[in-house]
This record gives sequence, structure tokens and C-alpha cells, in this order.
Amino acid sequence: MKPEHAETARQSLLLASAPAQAQEALLAGAHTRVFERGATIFLQGERAKAIYIVVEGWVKLFRIAPNGTEAVVGVFTKGRSFGEAVAFRHDVYPVGAEAVTDCTLLRIEADAFLRMITESPEVAVSILSATFVHLHSLVGQVEQLKAQTGAQRVAEFLLELCDRDDGSCTVLLPYDKALIAGRLGLKPESLSRAFAKLRDHGVTIRQYYAEIADVAALRDYAEEDTALAWNRGQ
Repeated sequence: MKPEHAETARQSLLLASAPAQAQEALLAGAHTRVFERGATIFLQGERAKAIYIVVEGWVKLFRIAPNGTEAVVGVFTKGRSFGEAVAFRHDVYPVGAEAVTDCTLLRIEADAFLRMITESPEVAVSILSATFVHLHSLVGQVEQLKAQTGAQRVAEFLLELCDRDDGSCTVLLPYDKALIAGRLGLKPESLSRAFAKLRDHGVTIRQYYAEIADVAALRDYAEEDTALAWNRGQ
């Protein structure tokens, strides 16, 4: 395992609050897995046996509805973990996982975590922390779907990628626009319309980049009352 991968894992929410000895024991038994873009990590309905930490690249979790429609549940990148809750119950994965880009993951067997919890109860706090973040993220997604227009959701997404609170900013779109649309609960054509609306708020899309003229102004728009945003044409 590369030292930088181990350090990313130590700083992840899954392991950050665990004792150093527990961290090292878990990482000693972890396996590095490399996936090419589009590769399946696990399938919806597959027996859950492991927890994954992303150390490079992006991964999406998704569900396939009976009619074949794909619903994106979450997109994870460096330092994020997934698969915790169901792995500890030896249940099946309720979602599928796919590499959005070429990515590198650390796979930790669920049984190794369970054994460590009995030896070091503090490890359980790490699990609760990671699970809480997943829940908080899902609640945030529901809130966005209910309380924000499509253009506001896209603005919020771009702001999450921005590394400053004011001034101008250029961000790299981390994955393709079809996935961005799915992540935000939009159809691809709705995403295109949202990008067009955001031109009026200083956002210019150039291939894989978004140029934001005024970060603070865009944040004001993203947080604007939905009724006002609809009255202004979203």
C-alpha cells in the first residue's frame, strides 16, 4: 500500500477517530483495488462483505428501479467511505457501485472491523461518524430536491467544488454531465437548461470547466428563496 493511500485512509471519517493502533491493524489487512472507469465494484443485491475507502478517483452508488431507470444515490471521492452499514449486518448491498473515473480503493473486510470493535470500542464511533455523514448527505439531497430549483441545485454543486468564498473561481467538472444530472435529480436536457440559466449569474461552462465570475453572488442565488427563483425563471 502506498504511504499516501494509507494517510488518506487514516484521515477518512471512517478511521479518523479510531485509535492509532486500530488504524494500523485495519490498514495492515486492507487490500488495494484498482478499477478502470466504468468498472463494477459491486452489484445491487450482492452480499455485503467489505467496506471501501476511496483514495483516488470517483465512485458512484446507484439503484436500478424495476423499470430499468438508474437513480444516483451518491458520488464519492478521496477520503470518503461506503458500504459500512450493510457490511456489518452481513446484508446485501441496496445499491450498486461503479467507478466513475479510474480509481483506487482500499477494501477492508467487514469481519476485520467487527473484530476490532470488540478489542477497541472507540472504533464504533468511527462507524457512527461515517454513517451519520451518509445520512446527512441524503437528507441534504432530499432538501435540495424539495426546496431548490434545478439551476439552484447546479449552482450549489459548483460551489461545493470551489475553493474560495468570494471573487472569481474556475472549477473542473469532476465527471461527465450525464452523471452530474443524475446526482442532482435532473434529466440531461434539464441540466443544459440550468447551465444556460446560470449564465445570468456569472457562470460560463467551457467543456469540462465552469468559470464562476462571482462566488459570493452565486451563493446568494443558490440560497435564494425558491419562490423568488421560480419567479425569475429559475
